[in-house]
Amino acid sequence: MNELILDKLKVLAESAKYDVSCASSGTVRKNNDGGVGNTVGGWGICHSFTDDGRCVSLLKIMLTNNCIYDCAYCINRRSNDQPRATFTVSELVELTMEFYRRNYIEGLFLSSGVVRNPDYTMERMVRVVKLLRTEQRFNGYIHLKSIPGCSRELVNEGGLYADRMSCNLEIPTEPNLKLLAPDKDFQSVFAPMRFIREGMMQSLEDRRKFRHAPRFVPAGQSTQMIIGATPETDNVILRVSSALYQRPSMKRVYYSGFIPVNGYDARLPVLKQAPLVRENRLYQADWLLRFYQFNVNEIVDDSFPNLDLEIDPKLAWALRHPECFPVDVNIADYQIILRVPGIGVKSAKLIVTSRKFGRLTFEQLKKIGVVMKKAKYFITCRELPVSGTINELTPQYVRKILTEPKKKKLNQDSRQLQLVFGD
Repeated sequence: MNELILDKLKVLAESAKYDVSCASSGTVRKNNDGGVGNTVGGWGICHSFTDDGRCVSLLKIMLTNNCIYDCAYCINRRSNDQPRATFTVSELVELTMEFYRRNYIEGLFLSSGVVRNPDYTMERMVRVVKLLRTEQRFNGYIHLKSIPGCSRELVNEGGLYADRMSCNLEIPTEPNLKLLAPDKDFQSVFAPMRFIREGMMQSLEDRRKFRHAPRFVPAGQSTQMIIGATPETDNVILRVSSALYQRPSMKRVYYSGFIPVNGYDARLPVLKQAPLVRENRLYQADWLLRFYQFNVNEIVDDSFPNLDLEIDPKLAWALRHPECFPVDVNIADYQIILRVPGIGVKSAKLIVTSRKFGRLTFEQLKKIGVVMKKAKYFITCRELPVSGTINELTPQYVRKILTEPKKKKLNQDSRQLQLVFGD
């Protein structure tokens, strides 16, 4: 690997790090003397997770960080004075294979700035993944970003070689997207999404008729929204996500807390750091939509337009609906058990299976994996609850009990920081 390619790698891996639609592990733990491994990886290496929980390493890279667009929130906007680089198609193919042979990576996440026009850029990206599959016989995971505004033909070709494709929505509402990214609109974003969806549906139909018909984007598509750059409420954001999940091809919506990389732009809010707590709450709400059979109206509405930053959305719903509790875990339906704070999908399934062999106790629920610290206020079982249920203690008191330890810990951490660094 020559010095020129390494220099390009440093620049383009750094430029790619703000796209979270390739699920990163989210931790930074470097190696030290006598240790083994780290979570950081080399240049451009990030961690993603499969459906069965395996962690895989991906080369997260851009074809180029040159861009004709001037999006206010993007580090690679054309008006920024920063190092620029562009890989040739052959260089990126060689780099991917070299990393794979050295066992650095198991797959590729490829995105790009837009040069000349969307089709010119997308055509070069498609050539990269096509050469990897056909000439190099690379069978690792490939996530290919679709360029907003590119043609159906290029999306259809790229989908034959990629495992997953994505096109980032970025901003939840079109007026605010036009404000921060004047060169984009919803049509340019939703068109590639539609092409991917239609390609997947056609592929499924073809495979019903022909056993060896080629697969098209078998891992589905994803998208990303930036949180905090514009004033949309969580109600608006989650309704957009809910609408996207109604489409069978959409597997994941990612939420990226706004990072003020272009502090000089007056269109952007002034923030010291990304709104990470809000981002976390949105992911938790997203989980409720996808796996816990919640409707978006149950999580947010006009009366509660934003998620509670102090408690998770499931607990917030339970405290607003004390009439639904306590739940008797020995007789309640699976769907109702899923709504109990402290009980996850896996635990709910184990409860339904285990109670066939006898009535469950608090101790058995602990062994199953139920977080009794939360759940005990919302359930009954073989034993009488020790501390009382939500209806006996009132929702306000239960909330106080569950949030007090967190507040104390935050205050202790704050005092320790003051002792170390001063006021």
